[in-house]
Amino acid sequence: MPLLCFDDSTVGQNKRGGSVKISYEAGGHMGEKKPTVEELAQRIDQLLVVLKEISEDLANISKHLKGVAAPAPTPVPAMPAQLTPAGRMRSITDVRTIFPKELEDMLFFEETGIYIVIKPRQYLGSENFAKIASLVRSAGGEYISAGKESHFRLPRELR
Repeated sequence: MPLLCFDDSTVGQNKRGGSVKISYEAGGHMGEKKPTVEELAQRIDQLLVVLKEISEDLANISKHLKGVAAPAPTPVPAMPAQLTPAGRMRSITDVRTIFPKELEDMLFFEETGIYIVIKPRQYLGSENFAKIASLVRSAGGEYISAGKESHFRLPRELR
C-alpha cells in the first residue's frame, strides 16, 4: 500500500485567508498515478484498524500495571507494648513503649477518660504521620480528624 507524503504543490486556503499549497506523492515516487478517493479511504480504514489494536494493547498494559500496584510501605518495627492482663487499663507509660524514641519525642500523651490521646508536638510530615498512624492502628487505636484538634487515640481498656 502506498505511503502518503505531503509537499507544496496544490493551492488551498489556510485559517487566516492565505494560500497553502498541498500535494501528495504515492509511494514516494514521482510519476506514479495519484491514488483515488476510494484508495485513500481504504488506507485510512487500515490505519484505523492498526490504531485500534495499539489502543487496545495500551489499555491492557495499563490494566496490568494497575494490577501490579506498588507494595504497601512496611511499618516501622516497634517495641512491643507491655502486656497487661485483660480488663486492666493502659497507662501513658504502656502507650509510649509502642513508639520508637524519635517518634515518641514528637508526641504529647494525655489520659482522658476511657482514652489515651496522642497529639503531635510539631509538624510530623507525611512519612512520620503514616508511621505513627500504623503503630496506633496496630495497637487498636484510631486517628480522629478534627482540624486543629485532630489527634490519635487508644482505648485505655485492653480487650
